Amino acid sequence: MNTEELRKHITEQAAQARHASYTLRNVTTVQKNNALAAIASELRSHAADILVENKKDIDILDTSVSTAFRNRLILTSEKIEAIAKGIDAVALLDDPIGEIVHGFERPNGLRIQKVRIPIGVIACIFESRPNVVVDIAALALKSGNACVLRGGKEAIYTNTYLADLITSAILSVGLPEGSVQFIRQTDREVVGIMSRLAEYIDLIIPRGGEGLIDAVMKDAKMPVLQHRKGITHMFIDETAKFDDALQIVLNGKTSNPSACNSLEHVLIHKNIADSIVPSLIEQLSDAGVEIRGCEQTRTYSDSVQIATEEDFAGEYLDMIITLKIVSSFDDAISEILAHSTGLSDGIITQSVEHANKFVKLIDSAATYVNASTRFTDGSEFGFGTEVGISTSKIHGMGPMGVADLTVTKYVVYGDGHIRT
Repeated sequence: MNTEELRKHITEQAAQARHASYTLRNVTTVQKNNALAAIASELRSHAADILVENKKDIDILDTSVSTAFRNRLILTSEKIEAIAKGIDAVALLDDPIGEIVHGFERPNGLRIQKVRIPIGVIACIFESRPNVVVDIAALALKSGNACVLRGGKEAIYTNTYLADLITSAILSVGLPEGSVQFIRQTDREVVGIMSRLAEYIDLIIPRGGEGLIDAVMKDAKMPVLQHRKGITHMFIDETAKFDDALQIVLNGKTSNPSACNSLEHVLIHKNIADSIVPSLIEQLSDAGVEIRGCEQTRTYSDSVQIATEEDFAGEYLDMIITLKIVSSFDDAISEILAHSTGLSDGIITQSVEHANKFVKLIDSAATYVNASTRFTDGSEFGFGTEVGISTSKIHGMGPMGVADLTVTKYVVYGDGHIRT
């Protein structure tokens, strides 16, 4: 398929999604939940077939890809069940469409309501994570939106099969076929073509590496919801509880090091360093974590490698972490502001003053006090799943669930009112 044929084909799919979105605006909550139940049922009943398709992708995967990349691609029976449970959770959520956010009456008798409505058509271009096909389809349907999805070539067999299951499910309950459009072509030109279809697509979400995000941002004619690297920090304040600090750091680094919300950098106040750094080094090392640190950190153990400036500004997505001892609360804030990507950062402290000041000064999408950064996730926030984690300074920040896939409009009721 040449570029012109490709453009025509993708445009037709986007147009079908736009047409379906008009119907989806008016479907009932019961219809939406029936569609979600049907999708979850299809996943469960075809789990073995999904694993067969996933193995095809794994078998042809380039051996040079990172462990983190491979882990995101691999599905298991447990992962499929978790995806299905996420859909179940979305079905249980309140339907945001039609919610009156604010209502008031003017002195002249006009009644004005600010009401939630669907965005319209949401596009997502993503890499490696096949669960994204299901997650975004479920959230889009629940919020009354159509969607256009394009995955990477590394998961083409899995994504295609999942998309076919979703289409079968929504057709079985009477929703329009165009509600969920999956683009099977993996040519590089697809990204540019989708990014310019503002006539049909209202919001585009790139989920992947910085190269993908840059490509979408370069060509996009519609709003873009995106986040880049997850360079996360945890500051252990001088008043931190010892045991809390150890378990929060260990959980943040080791529970899933390939996730964007995994902990990459730990800052320790100098006044607590002697009591906590040796234990941190011991427990992280015992868990198989490679530790890189500042010169002062290295005085506690020969096993700590010297950290470079690139280390303190980097994202590992692996069992690697940096430790840095700072002189004050303000130094910790400066370090985070200099290197954070605004996804997740936190503080461990018993000082209410420091906790409040930290929350005000650090404007990350999820800002933590005495909790692991690993909670930055739609399911952990009670959303069932998420379309992504936004660090954009428009619309909303953090995990984006059903309510975040809506906008508001004003509905004005009069009784023959005219403006004089």
